Amino acid sequence: MMVPELLTPAQMGRADALSPAHGVKSRTLMANAGLAVARAVRARVRPCRTLVLCGPGNNGGDGYVAARLLADQGWPVAVAALGLPREGSDAAWAAADWHGPMAAFRADAAARAELVIDAVFGAGLARDVEPAVADVLRAAPRLVAVDVPSGVDGATGAVRGYAPQAELTVTFFRCKPGHFLLPGRDLCGERVLADIGLPASVLAGVQADTFANGPALWRIPSPEAAGHKYARGHVTVLGGAKMTGAARLAAEAARRAGAGLVTIAAAHGADIYRAGEPGTIVSDAGIAELLQDERRRVWVCGPGLGKQGVADALPQLLAAARSVVADADTFTAFAGQPDALCGAAVLTPHAGEFSRVFGPPGEDRVAAVRAAAARVGGVVLLKGSDTIVAAPDGRAVINGDAPPSLATAGSGDVLSGIIAGLLSQGMAAFDAACAGVWLHGRCGALAGPGLIAEDLPNHLPKAVAEAAACR
Repeated sequence: MMVPELLTPAQMGRADALSPAHGVKSRTLMANAGLAVARAVRARVRPCRTLVLCGPGNNGGDGYVAARLLADQGWPVAVAALGLPREGSDAAWAAADWHGPMAAFRADAAARAELVIDAVFGAGLARDVEPAVADVLRAAPRLVAVDVPSGVDGATGAVRGYAPQAELTVTFFRCKPGHFLLPGRDLCGERVLADIGLPASVLAGVQADTFANGPALWRIPSPEAAGHKYARGHVTVLGGAKMTGAARLAAEAARRAGAGLVTIAAAHGADIYRAGEPGTIVSDAGIAELLQDERRRVWVCGPGLGKQGVADALPQLLAAARSVVADADTFTAFAGQPDALCGAAVLTPHAGEFSRVFGPPGEDRVAAVRAAAARVGGVVLLKGSDTIVAAPDGRAVINGDAPPSLATAGSGDVLSGIIAGLLSQGMAAFDAACAGVWLHGRCGALAGPGLIAEDLPNHLPKAVAEAAACR
């Protein structure tokens, strides 16, 4: 199972600094990192003309070790150094152990190689890659990256000036957020996480607060033998009179996710909904009347409801202290009014909707989503290929493996329904949002090519079973 912690470059630096106190010398970590790179390359590439590009820091030190080990195996290897390591550093120790050929750090040298190993800059690069360095990286016909492709910000996944496309990236101990956030995720190519001997006990001194999403982080509720439908919760989905498909998709997903009862509440156009799935309850009662039933704890507000419908409904739900999954038209109705959303359990905007309410997220989207969650006191889920979920307490999760086929009309409505269905069974809001995103992605993968939103709920039982099997 993938380890869930994601460490920023600063947190990884703290983990490295703690290694001697845990019985592991920093040079041992560098030796093991270089060995991991060499092993990963040998497992995927036949011996060929290889150029290792080494920067002056620890990333370059890993490169010197990898170069030496590949040369020991008979590979034709040369090293091109961007600069000299600091005297007395671990990188200087590794460089002194390299006795093979040196090449100029130039584009023509990279172009002549069959394989380039990029050990120039690590994940903590704090400036843009200079044009001359970018030209060398750009000339590589085939590239393997050490830690991250040079130029990828390990904390945000953003590109600082330029970053090359790697076919393989070897990183160490724990992945960085930039390995999961776009565009860095795609630039990494295949990602290998290597054990370099750093004990997991150092995490106690690092305080990781960002995680890769997966079943290791949460548990989906299982029905109890003595349970009943009300024990599994009652979800109410507010339905509009025009875009009726949105509420129907959310309702079907909530049912498949395990809610005991699901009602579509439509004061106008209820007859359209009554022609839908027979297991979904339809009501034309007003919100005030429905709120008198205390068993209606979880509500979905926004999909297909319209701007005015949300503006009328959401304040009533929040005043009644209901658990609300707010989506879609919510972010138009309350554009520029984040404080109006305080009290919602989960907000699920896409990038445009997020910007409408909270302002553009900028390059550090994890920080922006964290700030939004703290502002509203609820869970904020920024939808995308690299969905980010943040809690008011600062925890954040990145979901990095949902298929692009989910970018289809109605897909977000299904996600809202899944989260509501999990909330109704007693999951905490952050856990329900994380689990909902993961299940949504798995449903997309299971549906395969030609996916439309209507396909997704039918794959939920298998996705839930897979999640249970992962634990």
